[in-house]
Amino acid sequence: MSAVMMVSKKAVRRWEKLPGRNTFCCDGRVMMARQKGVFYLTLVLIVGTCSLFFSFECPYLALHLSPAIPVFAALLFLFVLAMLLRTSFSDPGVLPRALPDEAAFIEMEIEATNGSVPAGQRPPPRIRNVQINNQIVKLKYCYTCKIFRPPRASHCSICDNCVERFDHHCPWVGNCVGKRNYRYFYLFTLSLSLLTIYIFSFDIVHIVMRSMKTGFVSALKETPGTYPFRTVVVCFFTLWSVVGLTGFHTYLISLNQTTNEDIKGSWSGKNRVQNPYSHKNVLKNCCEVLCGPVYPSVLDRRGLLESSAIKGIQPAATATVSKSTDSVQQISVSRLVLHSLHC
Repeated sequence: MSAVMMVSKKAVRRWEKLPGRNTFCCDGRVMMARQKGVFYLTLVLIVGTCSLFFSFECPYLALHLSPAIPVFAALLFLFVLAMLLRTSFSDPGVLPRALPDEAAFIEMEIEATNGSVPAGQRPPPRIRNVQINNQIVKLKYCYTCKIFRPPRASHCSICDNCVERFDHHCPWVGNCVGKRNYRYFYLFTLSLSLLTIYIFSFDIVHIVMRSMKTGFVSALKETPGTYPFRTVVVCFFTLWSVVGLTGFHTYLISLNQTTNEDIKGSWSGKNRVQNPYSHKNVLKNCCEVLCGPVYPSVLDRRGLLESSAIKGIQPAATATVSKSTDSVQQISVSRLVLHSLHC
């Protein structure tokens, strides 16, 4: 009697099978880190500060100075939120991990290159050298993702992913900052600095205008949203930290350098090692980082997969079908990684 095979197919999105420590929402359209508490705090601080400004200062300033003041503040506030959400909800440039067959092939290549290591001796580091603009750059092997990371990529210990052109993991935005969302992160910090300076400046203007009529103490009593929250917290914490962060990233962009490279001193000039990615021109570096093309995600998070539940079949055959299905799921993104390694 022949065995009866029953195969039921169910559509599954790629994001449901992706490794790493990420959270996906809206059917894979939103990608964030699992630790999102500080991101919610960022939203509360921005929305709360602006709400107090619109409630206490804007009515008086619009009446006595210009109605354009709250209008410009609202536009700047919406732009800040848009850049924050764009940074937080996007794929920063996560690289897919190697398939088991690819990982085994890489292991064979490494063993063939390094040879057998005697017992008790440390094996040589797993690196490959590539030449970029007449400069030798080392590609390091990631033991988690089982790939040689492309230039400027690094493994994020929080998200447990290799990120292309990794800058840093920012808890304030709840995501890594990398190749695909760095420009939006910079625009977020820049616009937030402008919004903070704008609000704080008109807070001072509001107090001065009221003080000229009723006195300084009476002005503070009439504007409870200004003195305890705005002047102290925004000035001494938000203003200095955000403006300083924006200045630091402006400096990095002018050098075409990442935070990770700056901390490690990768291009500090020691041993005649120079930054091969810099154009030696501030304008060209800024244009490349901020005005370059937006690269597509290599994860294809919302791509469809087929997971087969097979009944009445031998275990060996089931394993073969599962292995074949896994290969179909990841072969396209794996080719993209291998292509990036050879470029």
